Amino acid sequence: MKTIDNALYIGDVPVRQIARAYGTPTYVYDEQRIRANYARVAAAFRTQYPDFHLYYAIKANDNLAVAAIVTGEGAGIDAASVNEILLAKELGLDGERVIFSGNFLSDEDIVLGLESGVIFNLDDASLFPRVMRFGKPDLICFRVNPGYGKSNVGDFVTNAGPNAKFGVHPDQVLDAYRMAREAGIRRFGVHMMPGSCVTDAEYFPFVVGLLMDIVGKVGATLGIDFEFIDIGGGLGIPYRPGEAPLDLEGAARKSVEVFRSKLGEYGLKPPRLVMEPARAIVGDAGWIVGTVHSIKRGYSTIIGTDVSFNVLVRPALYDAYHGIYVDGKEHGPRARLGLCGQLCENTDFWVRDRELPADIAEGDIVVVENAGAYGYAMSFRYNGRLRPAEVLVNGASHELIRAREGFEDMTRGVRIPARLRK
Repeated sequence: MKTIDNALYIGDVPVRQIARAYGTPTYVYDEQRIRANYARVAAAFRTQYPDFHLYYAIKANDNLAVAAIVTGEGAGIDAASVNEILLAKELGLDGERVIFSGNFLSDEDIVLGLESGVIFNLDDASLFPRVMRFGKPDLICFRVNPGYGKSNVGDFVTNAGPNAKFGVHPDQVLDAYRMAREAGIRRFGVHMMPGSCVTDAEYFPFVVGLLMDIVGKVGATLGIDFEFIDIGGGLGIPYRPGEAPLDLEGAARKSVEVFRSKLGEYGLKPPRLVMEPARAIVGDAGWIVGTVHSIKRGYSTIIGTDVSFNVLVRPALYDAYHGIYVDGKEHGPRARLGLCGQLCENTDFWVRDRELPADIAEGDIVVVENAGAYGYAMSFRYNGRLRPAEVLVNGASHELIRAREGFEDMTRGVRIPARLRK
């Protein structure tokens, strides 16, 4: 986002023009920023290790237009559910271009995953015998919990370590691969998720070392080679003012140095190096454009907007911070104000004390930044407030990529039994 003559622009499009064309609240994504982010992540690792491949964690932003940008750049898809496998198929991806990283899978999940021919990334060794009841995958991957996790979002999304629900315990990894080998599996991968939104470059080589010590012993003991080693995602972006960004190139260089060193230490054949970021690609390429509808002056001054927590749940769920800007008023005096949405929940009072333009008024356009990841994908209907529209900006052009929900979406699929009708 940029400012020209005190007006806010996404790409080369004024946010007020977006508000007029599509209404508010509306998610807006910058195609050029997405492509640039992808290129930077890919180059950071590929210059250090040429056999490097990216899978896009589509759970972060499942709009097919956004995902098509990323897969068009060469990424595969990391799918957390069968429906996300189907999204990948809509994009023309199947088979080993898709990693199925579901957890606590149902039998139906397993059957549909087998039929799709995707890479099974099993979250626990107990899943393997259940998979084998329905078929024999050509390749098996286990998700390893390296015993340590980190997150800038909060303890609830560390995704690894003793308090995480994900991954095979380090002491059980050898037995998991032994079981798969004895069942006749001959192709193997390994995976971990090191954390969420990590901006400490030193953490990535540290956790890669933990993983490689676990799987290196597995390879040496069982005499198996791994076709790929997936070091997960977790590449963070700064959300708060003054927060230092991740030194991506440094993290890549140091991680690959550890990776290569451990391959030599354990005598492993060099595999494909895989990563599955999403936030680093789409997080800072998305914004929410909203409108100020009312200003309440009571115990405090509260700016009432249409950006409710059903539109962006991260602040209510994680106490997450998102920058807020007001079109045409960013250069004036500031005042400490609150900001809320339109839901009948006090949790919707999601900004309690923030420096905002002192002259903010009804009808002003507000913009919420860093909303490209885990924004629309986590939105929901509540209080009759519906999901917003999504728009893609490319330079000076803009187009609708998901229509705003209407009342018919609230009643679609609902059936009132005849006995209840008057």
